[in-house]
Amino acid sequence: MSENDLPQNTPYKGILWTLSVITSAILILMLILSTWWSQEPDPFNVYDEAIERSKVDDTSDIPLGYVYANTLAHIAEVLLHKPGGYITNDAAPPGVFMDNMPNWELGALVILRDATTALRNHFARDQSQSAEDPDLAIAEPYFYYERNSWALPSTEAEYQKGVDALHDYMIRLHKPTGKKAARFYARADNLWQYTEIVIKRLGNLSVRLSASTDKTYIREMTMQQTLTPEADKLKQEHLSTEPLEQTPWMLVDDMFWEARGSAWALLHILKAIEHDFRGILISKRAMNTVDIMIRALESSLQPILSPVILNGSGYGLFANYSLTMANYIARANAAALDLRDILNRG
Repeated sequence: MSENDLPQNTPYKGILWTLSVITSAILILMLILSTWWSQEPDPFNVYDEAIERSKVDDTSDIPLGYVYANTLAHIAEVLLHKPGGYITNDAAPPGVFMDNMPNWELGALVILRDATTALRNHFARDQSQSAEDPDLAIAEPYFYYERNSWALPSTEAEYQKGVDALHDYMIRLHKPTGKKAARFYARADNLWQYTEIVIKRLGNLSVRLSASTDKTYIREMTMQQTLTPEADKLKQEHLSTEPLEQTPWMLVDDMFWEARGSAWALLHILKAIEHDFRGILISKRAMNTVDIMIRALESSLQPILSPVILNGSGYGLFANYSLTMANYIARANAAALDLRDILNRG
């Protein structure tokens, strides 16, 4: 029998063809899903969300602090219910192979945790000796649950409990029924304490973003001991410049997306602060300073035109996205420093 006499459509070849089609279809589906799930959530209007939740016609009809608390709850809801849901703890494809969105979620989560802690420890307490709000005492720890647990219990389940506790606080803040009324104190000292945390977060992000190049230095205060003529040991302060360890090439995009998530979450929190702390900001003439922070963060969230995070240097052919992001973050940080000083004045 010649080779031409062999059957051309054997069952074996048919199985291989079917498997190749199925595999190709799965890969294409995974690519489409990962691209869709990697899209950053759109900014939301903190006032409209508060009005919708409270079912009133205007934010002037809802109590002080409601916009801030609702903004925290909605940030958490976006993390949980955006396309693809919460991806950091995914144990199956395509989420398990994605890294941009999990880093974005990390950045937003850190800012959410800081703001929730500020609400529990400062904004909802009259003074250091006052009792903390019971619902906030429940809400805050849930947001500190490990961010990559996929079962028993899952991260989503724990974060949802935190959202529910925030909603309970908001109900007591708006319409207390049978429970002690919730409180929110929009004072300069409270906001000053939260601003201190924001300054540290923005400063950390700016430095880490700047480390995308190999020529970045940071000024550090060092203490040295010298002998005086009297043989006394005195500590003298010296300023020195220390080179930053350059971010590995494979991690540059991770840092960039973490900063994007942080900027997205902080932008909404600042808008809520602008509403709930409006009286103190106007009296301190600090409203413009908060606006500068908001504009800087809005600029940092401009659409990305490149399919990859570019990491050029100097005046080369390609841009450096990390340094551009660091510039906007540094602007917001400078304004936060001004805000701290303004709030600290008598």
